[in-house]
Amino acid sequence: MYPWLFLWAPQLQLPFSGDVAQRIEPRTQWFFDGIDSTSGDPVIERKAFEVASYGRQLGLITELLLDMAAQTPPRTPAGREARQRLRKIQAQIEQLKTDDAATHVEAVEAGLQRLKTRHTAEYERLRTRLQRLLAEPAP
Repeated sequence: MYPWLFLWAPQLQLPFSGDVAQRIEPRTQWFFDGIDSTSGDPVIERKAFEVASYGRQLGLITELLLDMAAQTPPRTPAGREARQRLRKIQAQIEQLKTDDAATHVEAVEAGLQRLKTRHTAEYERLRTRLQRLLAEPAP
């Protein structure tokens, strides 16, 4: 507004207080950066990950391996110990999934209860939509 006032408004710069240039672009490919470029084709790795995540792939391999170990038990003590450790890891992962589902259920119930007490009309609209959704069989 008063351009001549800049003469009386000196700009002081303390150490480390200069201009800052920061890139604010989210990097969503960080996971694939951990894959060694000599280990395969990165494009195919990404496409394979879209088909089945590494967790899903490892889960299927674990299930198959434990099933095979049940049919033909390991002969060595080290093999039997490895089978027990794999079963324990599988059980812990299943417990994590169960706990996560329970947390989501609790959050949905709490959200519905808040909606019911604070926004009755929205709750009724949602209740109608949910009844339709819940009538459909799960995939």
